[in-house]
Amino acid sequence: MSATAGASRIQRVGVVGGGQMGAGIAEVCARAGIDTVVAESDAAAARAAGERVAVSLERAVQRGKLDRISAEDALARLVFTGDLEDLADRQLVIEAVTENPDAKAEVFTALDKIVEDREAVLATNTSAIPIMRLGMATGRADRVVGLHFFNPVPVLPLVEVVSSLHTSADTVATVESFARDALGKTMVRSQDRAGFVVNALLVPYLLSAIRMAESGYASAADVDAGMELGCAHPMGPLKLADLIGLDTVAAIAESLYEEFKEPLFAPPPLLQRMVQAGLLGRKSGRGFHMYGRA
Repeated sequence: MSATAGASRIQRVGVVGGGQMGAGIAEVCARAGIDTVVAESDAAAARAAGERVAVSLERAVQRGKLDRISAEDALARLVFTGDLEDLADRQLVIEAVTENPDAKAEVFTALDKIVEDREAVLATNTSAIPIMRLGMATGRADRVVGLHFFNPVPVLPLVEVVSSLHTSADTVATVESFARDALGKTMVRSQDRAGFVVNALLVPYLLSAIRMAESGYASAADVDAGMELGCAHPMGPLKLADLIGLDTVAAIAESLYEEFKEPLFAPPPLLQRMVQAGLLGRKSGRGFHMYGRA
C-alpha cells in the first residue's frame, strides 16, 4: 500500500474519550477535514467534550492560529455522542480514555464487537500500557496499534507509533500515512515496551524531580527554575508534571515499574498522596504549583 492510498482511505475517524487528549485528537482530525465522531460515557460527558473542543478552537482563532471559517468548518465535522455504537462505521478508532489497563481493555473488547469493518484500525493513545494487552482483548490484534499523541495535541507535532508482536505491517503503514499526510504530524516508531520512547526517558526524570522536592532538597519553584534557567528547558519538570496530570504521571510510572522492576521507576509516596488528594496539576487547579481552576 502506498502512503497516499493509506491516507485517502481514512475518511471516518472515531475517538473514544473526550477529555484533554481525546478532545485534542478530535480537534486535529476535524481541522484536517475528517469526519470525526467522539464517543463519551454518557450524554453529559459528550456535551462537555464538545465544549472543550469549541473552547480550544476559539482560543486558536483569538491567537491568530486559525481563521474563523476554518474553526466553524472543523466544528461542523464533529459529532459528540454518549453511545459507543455510533462508531460502528468508523475506519479508524482512537481510544483516549483514562490511563488504566482494565478500562482500556474493556473499550477494545467493545469496539471489536461494534466496529463493522474488520479492516478498520483500532488505535490507542496510551502513554505506557503494552499494546499487546489491548490487542489481545480483541479478535483482531493485527489491526491494533499504538498511536500516542502529545499534549497539547493541536500544537505538538509528534506521534509515537507502537506495534505489538501481532500488529500487521499494513496497519502500521495505514496509521503512519494518516498521521503524516492527513494530520501533518511527525512520527517516531517504538517497540512495544512500557513508556515507549518519550515517556521511558521523560518520566524517570520527572520522578527524580518529585523526589527532590519530597525530600526537601529543593523547593518545587527552585527545581523548576534550575532546569529552566540552568538547562534552557522551556518548562521545569514539576510544571511539566502538572501539565501532563499527576494521575497520568503516576500511571505511567506504575507501568514502567511493573515492566522493568526498576525501583527508581516506582511512583514516589508524595506523588501517590497528591493523586489520592485530587491534586492533579493544572486540570484540578493545584499540583506542585497553583493554577486557575480548569
